[in-house]
Amino acid sequence: QVQLVESGGGLVQAGGSLRLSCAASGVIFSTYAMDWFRQAPGKEREFVAAISRSGGRTYYADSVKGRFTISRSNAKTGYLQMNSLKPEDTAVYYCAADPRFPNSDSNSVAHWGQGTQVTVSS
Repeated sequence: QVQLVESGGGLVQAGGSLRLSCAASGVIFSTYAMDWFRQAPGKEREFVAAISRSGGRTYYADSVKGRFTISRSNAKTGYLQMNSLKPEDTAVYYCAADPRFPNSDSNSVAHWGQGTQVTVSS
């Protein structure tokens, strides 16, 4: 059973920063690429960023490029550093693991976390 647990969400003012973490268990995490998606109220889940199994390649949505950084520090933990946050970044953020890189299609992702709320106030 694959389990992904996100943490680090919260309330922050516009222009601030947050760092999300994703802890994996029940899987050899290093054999999966890792993704972050987000879903705002009333909107579809959208791709944010992806990192390859080795961590050597990354891929970002245009809306976060230059502000967000995805990384993975070891075989079981991944991160999303979010800087210069905007109110439109407000959403539930989901960690995902998938054999493919990059996989920006939320309908085909293999494994999901439960999500963590990020709220950016103006």
